[in-house]
Formats: sequence, structure tokens, C-alpha cells
Amino acid sequence: MKNLRFWTVALLLAATGLFLHMRAAVDQNPPSEPLSQMPVHLAGWVGSDQQVNRETLAILGTGDVLSRLYTQAGQPGPISLFIGYFPTQRTGQTIHSPKHCLPGSGWVFESSNSVDLFDVSGKSHRVGEYIITNGAAKQFVIYWYQAHGRSIADEYMAKFYMVLDAIRTNRTDGALVRVITPITSGEDITAAKNRTEKFTAQLAPLLPRFIPD
Repeated sequence: MKNLRFWTVALLLAATGLFLHMRAAVDQNPPSEPLSQMPVHLAGWVGSDQQVNRETLAILGTGDVLSRLYTQAGQPGPISLFIGYFPTQRTGQTIHSPKHCLPGSGWVFESSNSVDLFDVSGKSHRVGEYIITNGAAKQFVIYWYQAHGRSIADEYMAKFYMVLDAIRTNRTDGALVRVITPITSGEDITAAKNRTEKFTAQLAPLLPRFIPD
């Protein structure tokens, strides 16, 4: 099934490539705020910006990137937030999946699942939830692709919608949102999962300011 989806998306991308080049060279994106304006204080969490190295930025390509570590007194672990917003994907640049990037850093996927997560406003978001390991270290991960008001857990479906929206609205912009917390020594996985989901539920309603619908 995954192979079928891959080849379906690949054929759609190839078939529409010429069409996209014939349209406007610049995406018609609504205005948005820079990711640096994301609130530092969020539901009791306090964030500090983390530097993204040049190698990572070179891989990601041209876009707006936020890497921030949030901490809260009394919480056993911090929350690491990464958002990469890319105003266009017309030039062969596409959003990199954590499924490809994390293993390259030594992390192994122990479990994976797609779920519907409801934010504090009651809106549902389709996200991927993962447990990853690197030696004795474990982390709980939530990530999804955000574009034009959609939250998509599957990278192939994200590419499908990118092509569809390029044809319909002359937009290929989109973002990857990733939220990670460590599963600390002796901590139950459910506690780390709840911590990450509650943070994400507070974060999600803010995203349209920075990732336009």
C-alpha cells in the first residue's frame, strides 16, 4: 500500500511539473508573521531559542526556521519545538520528513502511529506520534505537515495536497511542525505522551499566524 501511494504521488508530481512551470514563478501566499514572533511564554512554559547549525540550514533550504526549547518548573523534561516554514516548493525543494532525518542522527523508531489530536479550541489535527530511541535515551515525538489550514501526518499525502493546491490556488508553501520531549529515567511513557500532547494542544491554534491558511 505504501509503495502504491508513493508511485501515485510520484506520477502526479511528474505530470504536473510542466504545468507548474507555466504558471507564475512566485507563490501567491497570504502575509504571515515570522516564526521568531512565536510566543516565548506558552501555557506556563518558557522558551529559549536554539541555534540551528549551518549544515542543517543547508539541507533544509530557503525558509523560516524556529528551534526553541521550552521548560516549565515541576516538569520532568523540557519540550523541544522545531518549525520549518517554506514559502515555495517549486524548485525541487521539499520538506524533509523526520523519518529520514532522525535515523541519520542515530535515532531509531521504536513505535509509530497517526492520531487525531484536538487543540484547546476544539479543532482536530491529524498528527504522527512516535517513540524514538538512541541507546538508553528515549523520546516521545509529535510531528505533522501544516499547509493551507490542513494538518497532515503522512508525507505522501502532504505532497499530494501540495500539487493539488499548486494547481488550484498557485501555492506550494507549507511547514513541518515537530514537538519532542525526553522520556526521563523511570518515567511512564503515558506521562511523556500527555506532556507533549498538552503542549501541542496549546501551540496549534497559534500556527495560522505564522503558517498561513
